[in-house]
Amino acid sequence: MHQARKYFSLIILFVLSIRASAQTVHENTGWFAWFSSYKISGPWSLHFDAQVRSADNWEFVRNVLLRPGVTYVFNARNTATVGYAYIVTYSRDITGSKNSLSEHRIWEQYIYNTRIGRASLQNRFRLEQRFIERQTENVFAQRFRYFLRSIIPLEKQKNSFGNGFFVAVQDEIFVNILNKEKINNSLFDQNRIYGAIGYRFSPKVDVETGFMNQYINGLNADVSNNVIQLAVYTRL
Repeated sequence: MHQARKYFSLIILFVLSIRASAQTVHENTGWFAWFSSYKISGPWSLHFDAQVRSADNWEFVRNVLLRPGVTYVFNARNTATVGYAYIVTYSRDITGSKNSLSEHRIWEQYIYNTRIGRASLQNRFRLEQRFIERQTENVFAQRFRYFLRSIIPLEKQKNSFGNGFFVAVQDEIFVNILNKEKINNSLFDQNRIYGAIGYRFSPKVDVETGFMNQYINGLNADVSNNVIQLAVYTRL
């Protein structure tokens, strides 16, 4: 647990150092997310997640994300996934010729799972190739994401964590590695820090709700987005 706290502290200090001199726009939004995995046969399984995200002050649906993938399970600790993602962003800005813009992604990831006492610790490394539609041009960029998540059961379990309440804490940092001048002219893209309370109904179903701060390093102004999230996890 001490090691996990150290990782989160280092990430927070890094993000705060970037924010120090930034002009920041503040937003309040709501996200709903469904994360699912489905075992096919042998070491193969399917991944799918879908997300719906609101605009500032919950005014309308701003983003819809669909992300399927195919996963190879090496063992209980190590998995690798390759997939595709479709993201559509809606706008009510009447100055633009399009009221929706899309982004297509190809993505690859590796996950390493471990434990610290009762807490699980997931390390996820994801690479994204992004094909971004804009009002005046289409942009290709590449991004790296590192995600650290811990689930801490609130009650002692005889064996593995099968059901009951838990606390989830996580952080994810995004780094531009190709064509960053087309995104925000910076290596640092964004950071998402999150804490939640959840309930595991069975080894196959979790539901959680929590608070996230999404900090986006923008080209002209940064965005600090306070997010209330409801998430469902299914493992079939």
